[in-house]
Parts: sequence; C-alpha cells; structure tokens
Amino acid sequence: MKVPFLNLQTQYHQIKPELEAAVSDILEKCCFIGGEYVSSFEKEMADYLGAGYVSGCSNGTDALVLGLKACNIKAGDEVITTPFSFFATAEAIASVGAIPVFVDIREEDYNIDPGKIEEAISDKTKAILPVHIFGAPCDMDSILRIAKDHGLRVIEDDAQAIGSEYKGHKAGTIGDVGCFSFYPTKNLGGAGDGGMVTTNDPDLLTALKAYKEHGAGKAGAMTMELQEGIREELKSEEKETELYNPYKYFNYVIGYNSRLDAIQAAVLSAKLRHLDEYNARRAAIAARYFDGLSKKLRRPVYSADVKPCWHQFVVCTEHKAELCSYLSEHEVGNGTFYPVPLHMQKAFNAKNSRISGGSLPVAESISKQTVCLPIFPEMTDEQITYVIDTANSFFEGKE
Repeated sequence: MKVPFLNLQTQYHQIKPELEAAVSDILEKCCFIGGEYVSSFEKEMADYLGAGYVSGCSNGTDALVLGLKACNIKAGDEVITTPFSFFATAEAIASVGAIPVFVDIREEDYNIDPGKIEEAISDKTKAILPVHIFGAPCDMDSILRIAKDHGLRVIEDDAQAIGSEYKGHKAGTIGDVGCFSFYPTKNLGGAGDGGMVTTNDPDLLTALKAYKEHGAGKAGAMTMELQEGIREELKSEEKETELYNPYKYFNYVIGYNSRLDAIQAAVLSAKLRHLDEYNARRAAIAARYFDGLSKKLRRPVYSADVKPCWHQFVVCTEHKAELCSYLSEHEVGNGTFYPVPLHMQKAFNAKNSRISGGSLPVAESISKQTVCLPIFPEMTDEQITYVIDTANSFFEGKE
C-alpha cells in the first residue's frame, strides 16, 4: 500500500463545487485585490478565532514581519524565540534588523521552554516570539507573565496552529499579535501563498494596515504618530479635494506590498467551513497512532491546557535515518522537521543572532530524532493501520 505524506487532490475534489463557484465569481467580477471576498474572509476568521481584528496578507513570513513592525521592533532590538522551527521564524526577526535570541525547547512537546526565557532577557529585548510548533500551543501563561513583568510584546507564530487552543482560547488571540500562514500544506491551506495577522489592539491593526500597503494613507499617518510621535498636520493647500486626496498619495512609514488576493480569500473561506471537521479527523488519526505505535517511538506529551490541531504527528527515535529509509522503502510518506536548529543555520552567526546560555542541547538532540508520520484528514483507516504496522515492524527485534 502507498500512503502519501499529504494528499491535497482528494480534499480539492471533495469541495470542488464550492471552490470553483467562488473563483469563477471573482474572475467574472475582475475584483482581484481587496473587495468583498477579502473583507468577508477577514470577518469570518475573526469570528472563528474570537479575535478582535484580522488583517490578511501575502504569506506567513510577511505575517511575521508585519507583526514585528506593528509592534515597533526595530534594528538592534532583540526578540527571544525558539531554535526549533521553520527558518522564517528567525528570518522575519532578522529582516526587520532585529536580533533573534535563541533559547532551548522542552523535550516533551518541542515548544520553547519558558524557564529559559527570563535569563535571556537583556536591556535590548523588546519581544518574545513563541512558535506553536506542529500545531500545539506553548505554555502561554508563563510567557505572558514574563512579558508583562518585563514590558515585552508577545508575537505568536501560528503558522502551524490554526484551530488549536490554549485553555479554551484559540492560538493567535492570546498575545499582542498572531501570525498565520495559509501555505497549501497547512491545516487551512490556500491555492497558493497567503497569510494573516490577528490582534485585539486597534492601534496595532492600524499599523498592520499601514505596513502592508506601502505605509500610505490615514493608517500610515496614524502609525507615524503612534510609533514615532510625529503628527502630520496637512497644510491648507494639501487639503482633500474632489480631485486630490493627500492621504492617498502620501507615504508616512516604510512599508511594502503584502495584500491577500481575493482568489486566495475565496478558497480559504470555502475551506474554513470544513476546518473543525478536518482538525477533528487529524485528532482521531493521532489517537490511533498513540494507541497503536510501538512504545519505542516517543510521542509528544501535551498538558491538559492544550488542544492541538495536529498539523504534524511527530515521534522521536535514535534510529531516525534508518526509520525514514524503511518507511520510504515501504511507500509510507514521512518528514524530518527540523534537522538543523535555527541557531546552527549558516545565515546566523555571532553578529546577527544570540544563543542564550551558550548551547541549546535539547533542540540539538531533538532535531536528530524527529520523524513526522502522515496525518491528513483524507487518510483512510486502512492507510492509518498500514503506517502503524510498517513503523512497528521496523522496531521488531530492536532494543
């Protein structure tokens, strides 16, 4: 039997009429940027998450950059984050000129260790950027307490965590901003790139809108005042007229172009209606894995406060390379996220990052052991059984 790591085609065919009707309507109206589909999707997401505000953007990496800029993170500032994540997490910090400060993770759930955060805080620290890795929220109470004690912003990386919960609150609504990715492989994936940022703070929403559209307009002027203390008083000859809008043509902060396309918004709206169903199926598959897999594979351990969305099902073994080869030989898709911790990436060195404590032994150890098994809503019961039986057969006779 062949079990792919992910199967997007099956999901598409299951909801094909919904998707194609929405896309066809956009093509007919020729409203590709902004418009009713984007506005509707942002409202739907705000309602689903219980967030005050949602602002769509081009992709998950941009969501992180926008979140950092909205929180006024600048060159030379330090942002504490995890080394066990996709490169974009730290890349976004460096992209705004800030310095990623890496602290170690917890062995049981692969998330940032709150006990390591406080010792990493310096007079340059401005924010904490936790990553809800593999779809399981971090210990947000501890992180928020540390942030409050030290006057720091909390920017959640929710790229893998849509629909997950911490103490009944959806991930992305707990910190100052939440940053999401709609890359096609995510639990809620588009037909291309897409992202969004959430916040409950209207001033942060203003900054998000400004930075994603060239720092222009009234949002740009308000952001300049909020972040730089400069109030723009327009001269009498610059007042708005029927033919001239000074806010439209004035740019007040340096932003860039990061808008969510209407077609992506339409696709995401259609899929959002099925997200809870998809995540429930992922949870059922995870339960099968917990019950059926050999005890020689270490599973993650999540607290009762956490409801994962199971973006990935990750196990640990000292036989990582051999197990992956064995699974591939038996046509079982698998992944190895993340084999190189961020603090060991060549892009980061002593000049543009900092490692708290001098070494990060847990992250370095975990990265050598993690294996991702297939977990997608369209998996059949027969495929789940085959994955379990194949993985278990690898461990027969092994200590």
